[in-house]
Amino acid sequence: MSELDANKRNAIPEQQFAFPKQRKEPIDNAAHVRNAIARFNQVEGVTDKERDEAWKHINTAAKKFGVEVHEKSWREIASKTPSSEKR
Repeated sequence: MSELDANKRNAIPEQQFAFPKQRKEPIDNAAHVRNAIARFNQVEGVTDKERDEAWKHINTAAKKFGVEVHEKSWREIASKTPSSEKR
């Protein structure tokens, strides 16, 4: 997947980000939804409450774009991360 340049990223509406206040993890297409799931644990500077909301946004976008999500909660992703990678 190609990276978004600043202009393209700025053109995405706030509600099309998993973390809209921080404008982190765009979820405006299937590829971005898959990427948001894969990178979920790498997002820094957010609370668990914000993660709960972001997970809802991701699941809604996943349904819209036909992306299969195996995890029921973002906490399942956290439990899959090897302890050496957790920060």
